[in-house]
Amino acid sequence: MHRTLTAVGQCLASILSLTIALSASGCKDTGSISEGPQVRLSSLSVSEPGLQPAFSSAITTYTLHVPPTVASVTVTATPENSSTNITIDGTPTRNRSVDLNPQGQNTAIIITLTEQSGSQSSYVITVHRDNNILSNLTVSSGSLTPGFSPGTLNYTVDVATGVSSLTVTATVQDSNASLMINGQGISSGQPREISPLAPPGSDTLITILVRTPSGAEKTYTVTVRRPLPSSNATLSDLTVSTGTLNPGFAAGTPNYTVTVPASVDSLTVMATKSDPNAVMSAAGSVIAPAGVLTGSVSSSLGLGTTTLFTITVIAQDGVSTRPYTITVFRDAR
Repeated sequence: MHRTLTAVGQCLASILSLTIALSASGCKDTGSISEGPQVRLSSLSVSEPGLQPAFSSAITTYTLHVPPTVASVTVTATPENSSTNITIDGTPTRNRSVDLNPQGQNTAIIITLTEQSGSQSSYVITVHRDNNILSNLTVSSGSLTPGFSPGTLNYTVDVATGVSSLTVTATVQDSNASLMINGQGISSGQPREISPLAPPGSDTLITILVRTPSGAEKTYTVTVRRPLPSSNATLSDLTVSTGTLNPGFAAGTPNYTVTVPASVDSLTVMATKSDPNAVMSAAGSVIAPAGVLTGSVSSSLGLGTTTLFTITVIAQDGVSTRPYTITVFRDAR
């Protein structure tokens, strides 16, 4: 009797397990599993290469970068079911040329599939027409010649002899484009220091390369011209506080005389350099360092004697010099 009850219990347990398994199988929610669109393409192609990701009937969204020169693309779509109706951007066709928006903008191309039953699916290709143009270009020293324009590729910049470095800042129009300055990658709008510049008398070439995801490149150049130190050691003006220079001032005339009455017991000489980068000295002291145009020197005058003023201009190159002398005669009575 005990063995019979045990056998019956085992049988009931098996039946219960089978019932639960069948019930679980019958309640399975297959609709929650995504298997792609109901109406599918068997192929999708574009006249320009680079569709991302590669076509798969289960994938409905794609992107494509094309060069700036590409103004249109041709889309070809083939359905899995030959009776499926297809429209490309609303036009019933399986092959259509689509005009693209301007450089730097996106164009969305929509392929819609409709079955005879009314079932419908869509595939979307977003085409980005690349832009490899700069929107701005600046330098920290000097000025671009000509002034910046996105379509102008070559520039020159003149800097002072003493400038040994400068900063270049380039900004791209298309945020998808990459930027390189002198072969090194840099973010758009980020300053890049160019240091050192070539020695005075030599040029420094700076290249700015803009590259788009489609591989289109455009190169801008900036040639920095750094002149040799000036050899100009002349004055542009020379005056005295009392009296008159004889002869009248001329940059190429080094020696002058001035006569003043006995009542004048002192005199000041004012001089202006032709080149602000020169250095001007008198009486053993600098009276106008580089960057300062004018300087002066004063002295008392002896009654009935002569006083010599000497102003020396040392050119920026440190080699060329020119002395100017003024001999002042003070009358005895």
